[in-house]
Amino acid sequence: MKICVIGAGNGGQALAAYLALKGFDVALYNRSAWRIAPIIKNKRIKVEGEINAVATISFATTNLSEAIKGRKLLMVVLPAFAHRDIAKKIAPLLENGQVIILNPGRTAGALEFYNTLKEEGVNKDIVVAETQTFIFASRASNPGVVKIFRIKNAVPVAALPSSKNPELEQVLSQVMPEFEIAPSTLYTSFNNIGAVFHPATIILNTGWVETTFGKFEFYFEGISPSVAKILEAIDAERCEVARKFGIEPMTAIQWLAYAYDVKGTNLYDAIHNNEGYRGIQAPTSLENRYILEDVPTSLVPISAFGKLAKVKTPIIDSIVQLASLMVGVDFFSEGRNFERLHLNGKTVEEVKQIMEVGE
Repeated sequence: MKICVIGAGNGGQALAAYLALKGFDVALYNRSAWRIAPIIKNKRIKVEGEINAVATISFATTNLSEAIKGRKLLMVVLPAFAHRDIAKKIAPLLENGQVIILNPGRTAGALEFYNTLKEEGVNKDIVVAETQTFIFASRASNPGVVKIFRIKNAVPVAALPSSKNPELEQVLSQVMPEFEIAPSTLYTSFNNIGAVFHPATIILNTGWVETTFGKFEFYFEGISPSVAKILEAIDAERCEVARKFGIEPMTAIQWLAYAYDVKGTNLYDAIHNNEGYRGIQAPTSLENRYILEDVPTSLVPISAFGKLAKVKTPIIDSIVQLASLMVGVDFFSEGRNFERLHLNGKTVEEVKQIMEVGE
């Protein structure tokens, strides 16, 4: 199977290398050349951490058409705020039979991507899917050098419409056995754990981030017992919204056991029992994906779904408001709100139908 990884950040480089080491024909695309210049030249990615090897991919390129031509599986590994833009760019290039997976979709990522392709007039026989989270905890130290701290045990993935799940499963069973097919994107979207762990933690550690430029361990030092209590409150709000849409969610503690085999009597203990988080440093500023991605494409849509279902989300809303003030962006207006998702005026049952069948 020929695969294209779209995006060469931390995750994209790690995933391209991982798939190449498994013997697949892998192309790597990135918009800017500087990030992949060494890979374009030598086609190699060095992997450290849980895997220690040098992977050889087929090629790396800044030409999107070249990257995806003849590729069965397109793994989009970009910040979720870029999903709409890449959907527009990829729309005229798609071929029948291609499978597109957002790694991850965050909340309603597949719906936004699916809607964008429809707006662009795409009528090809393709699959659009989203994962619940990214398969690795990883960081790139240099272009062509990436560290995988931990490979998750399992990651739920679902297609939109859900009727495409059998086709999705057939492809993924050959490539990524760690992926488990979920009933629909309702499940993957509402089990978005990044919404719980990332924005509030960095907001509550803003002084430390800006004073030390992120020179502390994000999970082990940034999540104190008091910070963990706020994360638990966010998690409770997320889970209550999910239940209103017919999804029995995994709590953050349950997810840590599912993905990492770690347990704890509370969220603080479970996070601190996870050696997969050991060594992961904090972002160097607030201008990073934990704010610019997770707030507009995770917290904002969860809040919107909550309002529709008459579930109050005061802690989630406060984090969105604080993030908006700190970085000077009105995330409630600019994020994945119901207007952008084409869900204005819909009922809970209508939204459930759209998240399952796409219309």
